[in-house]
Amino acid sequence: MSKYILQDGKGISRCWWCGEDPLYAKYHDREWGLPSKHDQKLFEKISLEGFQAGLSWITILRKRENFRKGFAGFDINQVAKFSDRRVEKLLGDEGIIRHRGKIEATINNAKSALEMQYEFGSLAAFFWQFEPKRSSKFDAKRATTAESTSMSKQLRKLGWKFVGPTTCYSFMQAMGFVNDHHTACFRYDFVEQARAKFRRPKTRPR
Repeated sequence: MSKYILQDGKGISRCWWCGEDPLYAKYHDREWGLPSKHDQKLFEKISLEGFQAGLSWITILRKRENFRKGFAGFDINQVAKFSDRRVEKLLGDEGIIRHRGKIEATINNAKSALEMQYEFGSLAAFFWQFEPKRSSKFDAKRATTAESTSMSKQLRKLGWKFVGPTTCYSFMQAMGFVNDHHTACFRYDFVEQARAKFRRPKTRPR
């Protein structure tokens, strides 16, 4: 068996990165890799990926409900209106990552996201234009791609922060822009089918 596959006591084969942590396994089994075109969900994920920078995803995952509470469920309209007073409140919240730069970046990115919804029709329409034209072979060492680098550059031009190429690729993996489950993982075929049925959002005609 590949070193990138773990098999549990029930004989279920999973990607190695979720280890034996029940919360991580649940995230892997029910969320990771499924395509989405819901703006709020996409905004939440790329925001949390920004908070993950320099940390592990399990650290963020364990605090996700606290993040949702602190950031109004990642409602873009509400986050864009967060005041300096709200920032200070978040800096005192031990349930999240208390990093001023990342907190302020999330608010800044929400403001930009509102403009992008108007320009592109939805945040999803902007993001999905970076889906790779061809699927690639599994590579556990891959941290960036040409598409994630391009996404990062475009987001930065639009004023976003904490959206480097690695952050963008992690976002793409999690939200189904690619299927990076190992081919021996029990979720691989399910995600392939979900991606095949998924209707990609289109940019609003000008």
